[in-house]
Amino acid sequence: MSNETSVARRRFLQGATAVAVIGFDPVRRSWITEAQARGGLRRLPRLDGQLVTTPAALAEAADDYGHIIKRTPVAVLRPGSINDVVEMVRYANENRLRIAMRGQGHSTHGQSQVEAGIVIDSRTMNQIHEVKSGYAVVGPGARWREIVAATLPRGQTPPTLPNYLDLTVGGNIAVGGVGGASHRHGAVVDNILELEVVTGTGQLRRCSPTQNATLFNSVLAGLGQFGIVVRARIKLLPAKQLVRLYTIQYPDVASFLDDARIVTIDERFDHVEGQVNADASGRFGAATMFAAKYFDPGAPPNDSALLDNLDFASHTVETIPYGPFLERIDPIIDFLKAAGAWSLPHPWFDTFLPSGTAEQFMGELFSSVTTADTGNANVLIYPLKRSKMRSQFLRVPSGDDLFFLFDVLTFAPPVPAVVNQWVARNTTWHKRAEALGAKRYNIGSANLTQQDWKNYFSPHWTAALLAKQVYDPKNILTPGQGIFPSSFGC
Repeated sequence: MSNETSVARRRFLQGATAVAVIGFDPVRRSWITEAQARGGLRRLPRLDGQLVTTPAALAEAADDYGHIIKRTPVAVLRPGSINDVVEMVRYANENRLRIAMRGQGHSTHGQSQVEAGIVIDSRTMNQIHEVKSGYAVVGPGARWREIVAATLPRGQTPPTLPNYLDLTVGGNIAVGGVGGASHRHGAVVDNILELEVVTGTGQLRRCSPTQNATLFNSVLAGLGQFGIVVRARIKLLPAKQLVRLYTIQYPDVASFLDDARIVTIDERFDHVEGQVNADASGRFGAATMFAAKYFDPGAPPNDSALLDNLDFASHTVETIPYGPFLERIDPIIDFLKAAGAWSLPHPWFDTFLPSGTAEQFMGELFSSVTTADTGNANVLIYPLKRSKMRSQFLRVPSGDDLFFLFDVLTFAPPVPAVVNQWVARNTTWHKRAEALGAKRYNIGSANLTQQDWKNYFSPHWTAALLAKQVYDPKNILTPGQGIFPSSFGC
């Protein structure tokens, strides 16, 4: 290694230039140069990547897709290796600094932000390390778009994919990851074969269902509380070449839910999701089902059999290649960005509703809001099965096997008073949904208390506490979720 490279790796990017920062002063709570060094200084570890404090980097890490919460870190780590993550987590422990990993920043309420702490930018860990028959090994910052680009030429695909392919693997592992194939294959976390994790104590551990299983089960949908994923082995299945897409129209949500129950129970489709539509007055009412069957050339699906005993108003059928099917919402995303809607606040509401009370809750909600009250929200429904969602910390409704993910993906005006009102409304909706047996899907925006988190993790709250005490006893990991009190671990 050259002297020039060695020096560069010890440099800390501050402002517009590289400055020889050598450590963190735990008393002043600030970074220290050689000239400022004094007793008590804890020197920075040697890094392969960069620790950055430029205003632009801090501002980006202080924001997310929600554009609601702003928490500014003291530094952003752009790791050049897994060891960088290990060393900085240990350093954070020594200096009472909170730390969290951030991918594409697609959370909506500050979940991956760290006030006066360190944010790990996983985008420098986006490598596709290996693609073999039945699995791929990837970095936490790898986007699903990059993964399918690597796996499809080899005739393979992840079983469950989100609609938005620019989400990262690490982000989906933290929250669970739900898609149109989840009624058959479970969430993203149900298709993880092995992880490499840095715990809150700075220990690098490999874990799986048979090795360090408690850590493995804690990290999956663990909301970043028990470890930082630095590598993941994800399951792959053979990929069909073509998709028969059925766009099915319903006059109301009730008739959609009835058919969604049928096709979810018998799993006749490979992909199922729904959308609630608004009429000319802005009232939500009619619904659309998007159902897909995957197949190879020469073996087309039987349209009549797939649509048998469904009660809909009308439908259309089209055949498209599998790859373009996965990218089907890209034009919508491009439009939203061009129109400026991507940069608006997004106080989303996301909840898992029991099948038995889903129609009641949606009816109550739709009677009280219009498109004007939600910023022309996208309202989505995913039918799911408890038997397919096996991760202990991805909490779903108890009782019947069938339940629904219900998303109100809002676009709020950039007016703080309005945004705060919508977040408060989400909080009220969550309380009502929980009274009907629902569980939150933790990608949205709401004002949550410690009791809310206890209720969410129930009946596994004790398991969550024990995992926190074992794997992050100083409570430094991912504080933006607000799950454990700041006094925990002190």
